[in-house]
Amino acid sequence: METTRIDYIEFKSTDLEMTKAFYSQTFGWTFTDYGPTYTAFSESGINGGFELTTEPITNGVLIVLYHKDLVAIKDKVIAAGGSVTKEIFEFPGGKRFHFTDSSGNELAIWSEK
Repeated sequence: METTRIDYIEFKSTDLEMTKAFYSQTFGWTFTDYGPTYTAFSESGINGGFELTTEPITNGVLIVLYHKDLVAIKDKVIAAGGSVTKEIFEFPGGKRFHFTDSSGNELAIWSEK
């Protein structure tokens, strides 16, 4: 797998069932549920998911990059002036962390290790 390419896009949703119905009926996307608060989509050109939220959605898209070594890339993010907003955590299929770039854009980087 290439390193630091855009690998996944994550959106917020206030109603997962309604969101799945909209994207399925409109665009033909398929979904895989991972518990009551997350669903992943495919058949869209790039894989992604929707995370359930009760907060108002102001910027509902999270770009997720891939890197094989989270600690090394986290150090590079910090050295380049980025700020970690969510420390490395586990999820089904791997680990990831979130950061903001020097302009305040939030992204995430994941790895299966």
